[in-house]
Amino acid sequence: MQIQFNTDKNVIMDEEQIASSTFLISEDLSRFSTQITRLKVHLSDEDGNKDGFTIKHCMVEARLAGMKPIAATDHANTHVLAILGAIDKLKASLETISGHIKSY
Repeated sequence: MQIQFNTDKNVIMDEEQIASSTFLISEDLSRFSTQITRLKVHLSDEDGNKDGFTIKHCMVEARLAGMKPIAATDHANTHVLAILGAIDKLKASLETISGHIKSY
C-alpha cells in the first residue's frame, strides 16, 4: 500500500511527522493492505494563519484494486486527530464494502 501526503499552503509536515503518520495509517489499515493499492492523505488548515481556534481537516482517499476509490473526511483540533478520525471512518466504509463483497 502506497501512502501519499498532500497539504495546503498552511500546513507544513516534516519527514518525522510523515513517517509517524504513515506508521499509524499502515497499522490501522493493515487488515485491508491487500485491497488498498494507494492511499492519498490531504491535509488542510481551514483557518489558515488566523489567531485563535484552528480547525484541521483531513481527507483520506483509498484506491482499491478493481474498484472505485472511496474517501473519508474528518475535522479536529490537530492534524493527527483529524487523520485518525478520517482513518476510523475509512475503516468503517472498508468493512462495509468487504461485507458486501463476501456476501456475493
